[in-house]
Amino acid sequence: MILHKGEILFRQGDECSQLFHIRSGLFKVTRIHENGNAVLFNILYPGETVPHHSLITPKEAHGTAVALMRSEVEPVAAADWYREVNEEPGKAMEIALLLQEKVRFMQTRLDHLTVGSPAERLELLSKWLNDYSHGVAITELLTQEEIGQLIGVRRETVNRLLRGHGVS
Repeated sequence: MILHKGEILFRQGDECSQLFHIRSGLFKVTRIHENGNAVLFNILYPGETVPHHSLITPKEAHGTAVALMRSEVEPVAAADWYREVNEEPGKAMEIALLLQEKVRFMQTRLDHLTVGSPAERLELLSKWLNDYSHGVAITELLTQEEIGQLIGVRRETVNRLLRGHGVS
């Protein structure tokens, strides 16, 4: 299944009747809170099977996943996935490795958030995204608000950093 930039893989609140293995591309995952606040809380990248919180048991989607670029995903019927979880001994290790990789990603993201200056955090995010975006500029993938959410600064600071340092 091919999704193009801006197309939705799953929506917040959807029943997860399918899981998805990401073969290529990138997705941002946003959540709308009851007060209307939209927060970007995750980036999905190749090799992941998502939604993560539904790898062992089903749960409605926690956020909305939107393609940041042309992306290829393999849909997996949830019923087949959960049957394999119960019947195939190796499935538990597959899930453990998927979750371990995501924990390591989150550790890297936390490390990036604790680096000294906002400029350094922006540079680290840009380099990380570039590993998956094949040279597409960060500003073509994410809004200044979203970049700010990922590096822990306000949109105005991102604007100033982008103008002053030529990061794209």
